[in-house]
Amino acid sequence: MSGNQAQPAALYDKRGDIAWVTLNRPRQMNAYNVAMRDALYEILRAIHDDDSVRAMILRGAGPAFSTGGDLAEFGSAPSPTVARWVRFRRDVWGTLRSLPIPTVAAIHGYTVGGGFEMALLCDVAIGADDLKISLPETGSGMIPGVAGTQTSSRRLGLGRALDLCLTGRWIDAREALQVGLVAEIVRRPALDRRALAIARALGRAPRHLSAALKRAVWDGCDLPMRDGLELERRLAARTALIRDASRPRGGRRG
Repeated sequence: MSGNQAQPAALYDKRGDIAWVTLNRPRQMNAYNVAMRDALYEILRAIHDDDSVRAMILRGAGPAFSTGGDLAEFGSAPSPTVARWVRFRRDVWGTLRSLPIPTVAAIHGYTVGGGFEMALLCDVAIGADDLKISLPETGSGMIPGVAGTQTSSRRLGLGRALDLCLTGRWIDAREALQVGLVAEIVRRPALDRRALAIARALGRAPRHLSAALKRAVWDGCDLPMRDGLELERRLAARTALIRDASRPRGGRRG
């Protein structure tokens, strides 16, 4: 067994209060398979339950962030649909989406299909200058199944999301920045350093406040404005109670 085969399909490294999660199948361009699913699920659950983590960075080892679903699994399943269902049996995507901390996707190289959709489930994405993005599922008779039809429309708007989903065309780093898929483009050697700076900045807020802000924005997208404002008011009142409860009691002596 080679050293690469012995490695977990995803790695977790906690540095201070920042969680680093690395897709770790570089020889397979970080194609998503059952082993990666299981590793990611356990890592994300651990991050969710660790109150000392303030922000998370998701990145890929090797020359690509991720090329999406592992086609090798398709050959061992009755159909691509069954292969996809097996990979999705554990709710990795819902767990990633619902983390109570800011999440930063640091993407580079080929960021394709489920790999791109994984990045869209993070709160912020930054890209390297070698970025190549596509949602090619339509050409295989499928729709983007890692929430891509929903997250792309929320980040890009209806027209651009339909363009990407229907055509499967490629987008480079410059266009990704222009249409708002990524917040920044940096040189490839600087990607981790910049991701860390962003994660630290986002992670300055208390964890309960980050969770409330994320819920207000993400969940508010699914609500009419009136209901979204009511959600915002409830969350603001709750965070105020937590803030006041954490303040030292007592006042100055007269």
